[in-house]
Parts: sequence; C-alpha cells; structure tokens
Amino acid sequence: MPFAALLPRSSRLLLLLGVLSGALAGCGFQLRGTSPVPAAVQPLAVECRGSMPRDFCQSLREQLRLGGVALASAEQADYLLALSDYRQDRRASAITPRASAAEYILRHTVALELSTRDRIPLIARTDIHTSESYRYDEDNVLAKQREEDELQQQLSKDLARQVIFRLAPMSGERINALVKDYRSNQPGTELP
Repeated sequence: MPFAALLPRSSRLLLLLGVLSGALAGCGFQLRGTSPVPAAVQPLAVECRGSMPRDFCQSLREQLRLGGVALASAEQADYLLALSDYRQDRRASAITPRASAAEYILRHTVALELSTRDRIPLIARTDIHTSESYRYDEDNVLAKQREEDELQQQLSKDLARQVIFRLAPMSGERINALVKDYRSNQPGTELP
C-alpha cells in the first residue's frame, strides 16, 4: 500500500500542494508582480533621459517596487539604469483591395544601459522592442481607435517588463567579472 494512502485525506491534500509548489518553484515559475531583479543590482536608480513618456517610466518604477527592488536617487544608488530613445511606430502590414490599410503593426522601442556608480558599463546600450498587430476596420473607426490605444498601453507595460528581465542575469559574480574585465582593459589601471 503506498505511503500517501495511509495518510488522512487532509494530509494527502497538503502533501499534494507541497509537491506542486516544489515543482513550480523548480521550473522557474514566478508569481506575477514579483521581480527577477537580483539583489546584486540594488539599490538601483532609474533615469529616464530625453523625451521618455512619463507613463512608461512610472510603470517601470512601479513594477520594480512591486517586485521588491530597492530604488534610490542617482546619487545614492550603486547602479544606474538609463533609458532613452523611446520610439513608437505604427505601420500598415496588410492592404485591402481598395488600397487602404487592413492591418497595422504597432512597435515600441527603448534603449537601455546599466552601469555601476563609477560608470562602469554592465549592459552596453541595447535596444529592446515589443510589437503587436491588429486588424483595422474602416466601418468601425472608433472601436478600432480604442483597441489601438489599449494595445499601445499594453505594449508599454510589456516593454517595461522586458527591461526588468534584462537585469535578471546580473548576479554578484557576473558583476564582479564585468568590472574586473573592464578595469583590466583600461590603460594604466592596475588590478588589486
């Protein structure tokens, strides 16, 4: 007779829940709202440069806070996440027989850089993209405009999540290796 069959029903349920949570934790499952940002890149300053949309920067900071990331000012932070060159693009991807747009692709792009307080680059400037397509209906313009607005907001949130996930591989060991490599390639710099 299996061991689990000897247990009372409530204990079997608890055992099953324990096994399921262990399996989910082992496969990398993460609750929505939690952040993959390691403690090694905290405290973190988020700097939005140029004509960054205010909503995007606020969304990114809020997602970081919800994930338990310690945010600080640029003067107090050990690491600086610099965001710039935010672009939104809308292009027709399909044309009707009457030569009007039948489908559009929306694309959002932002440039990301991560550096230490001493301006040692950890992630060189990298463009991050997200896109979505939607069908356009000339007979229902208002509804399609609302759909596009909602997609634009969703793309902005998705882009913020992608920025956060780019920070995930920054373990203490990786940061130390990047700093050591950077310093060893600087002329006249001696390593301790």
